[in-house]
Amino acid sequence: MTIDPAPRTAASAPPARSPGTPADGRNPSPRPRALPGSLLLRRLLAHLATYLVLAVAAVLTLGPFLFSVMTAFTSTQQFAQQGPLAIPAPAVLENFLGLFTPSAGQDGFVTPVVVTVQMVAVILAGQMVFSVLAAYAFAQLRFPGRDLLFWVYVATLMVPQVVVVVPLYLMMSEVGLRNTFWALVLPFVLGSPYAIFLLRENFRGVPGELMDAMRIDGAGTLRLLWHLVVPLNRPIIVTLVLITVVTHWNNFMWPMVITSGPQWRVITVATSALQSQYNNNWTLVMAGTTLAMLPLVLLMIVFQKQITRSVGDTTLR
Repeated sequence: MTIDPAPRTAASAPPARSPGTPADGRNPSPRPRALPGSLLLRRLLAHLATYLVLAVAAVLTLGPFLFSVMTAFTSTQQFAQQGPLAIPAPAVLENFLGLFTPSAGQDGFVTPVVVTVQMVAVILAGQMVFSVLAAYAFAQLRFPGRDLLFWVYVATLMVPQVVVVVPLYLMMSEVGLRNTFWALVLPFVLGSPYAIFLLRENFRGVPGELMDAMRIDGAGTLRLLWHLVVPLNRPIIVTLVLITVVTHWNNFMWPMVITSGPQWRVITVATSALQSQYNNNWTLVMAGTTLAMLPLVLLMIVFQKQITRSVGDTTLR
């Protein structure tokens, strides 16, 4: 005997679907509204103006560098016939080879390049060691007058370099260091106020729990510094290394004042000497300028990720 199912009433019947509702009963996602024509036009003009400003800034920034590179690979005859804005065809290396011959000032660019590399290496090593140690002391150690000493030292950033050139020159002359390698590096080797300030702010952000855990394991002050604090702040240290290299590679005023003659001439002073010695040979001068800029450009390209990361970490802290 079969039992017929109870008749479906209006209350038990499923609700009727609206025409726009899917079969599974879910509400459809709202369609995005179309922007009004005037608003769309304003946004388009704003983006166009932004890219136009960026393009102009890129041309102004890269223009001198590209002009220097193109002129450096142009022969003297091509430069005289085609003008300064012509693309060199063919590109030649005679200007770079001419920099390392005795005709380009005493023994060429060999001595300036060697002296500059040595100077930057010594200053970089000294500044990184002393700046890291001083920043760690100001950030993590406690001693009387710590904050006062720190801010007095940082206040020296407000003193222009030109103000201390004459006193430093007299001091170096009194101790017999004028026109020597040590006169180039001693004023800068014992740390940098900017580096100490930046490192101190980052060292203060190291979690105290990690430092306490390492102290429980028997770590001392130097082990905490080199095995915990420095690795956690590697991006900002890499950025400071690049800033130090760029600053002292481009340093012109102090080497020009404290040295005389070609023995301790750095690359910036040698490039300036090219401009006075070969004022009509612009291809040779631009080759020297390109040679002086090229290492810095390569460093920035190689370490651009570390620079971006360090800026982001500093902003978050």
